[in-house]
Amino acid sequence: MAGRTDNRIVIAAPRDLTWELTNDLENWPQLFSEYASVEILERDGNTVTFRLTMHPDENGTVWSWVSEREMDRDSWTVEARRIETGPFAYMNIRWEYEEVPGGTSMRWLQDFSMKPTAPVDDAAMTDHINRNSVIQMERIREQVEQRAATVGAGEV
Repeated sequence: MAGRTDNRIVIAAPRDLTWELTNDLENWPQLFSEYASVEILERDGNTVTFRLTMHPDENGTVWSWVSEREMDRDSWTVEARRIETGPFAYMNIRWEYEEVPGGTSMRWLQDFSMKPTAPVDDAAMTDHINRNSVIQMERIREQVEQRAATVGAGEV
């Protein structure tokens, strides 16, 4: 049995700006509340390999892993996967950006499976990702909309 999540938010900002801000990996520690640092390991065209390190969890554990992210602006999609899977057997994430009335729909589709030795099973991780995605997407929405308002006012 695998875990799957599908989360979406509408951001009142142009798709170009939403794309630029959410694919600026070096800024992810400010964009997301959960990431302490991002280290870019390699860039090859539209593909970036990077290490994400989270803030300590409630038990003081610091989680870190290497992911690969391939950005396709022609289709307004991003395909990402964990290279260092940690407690996951695998973890794949697809980001989709669509122009909609009122701005940009940003959608995260996550497909994963937990290892038998992981501290949680697929169902528990699905619940966790669904709860956390709402929090992170709302945080991103607020920041992108603030930036859109600033750009719209003539500031860069």
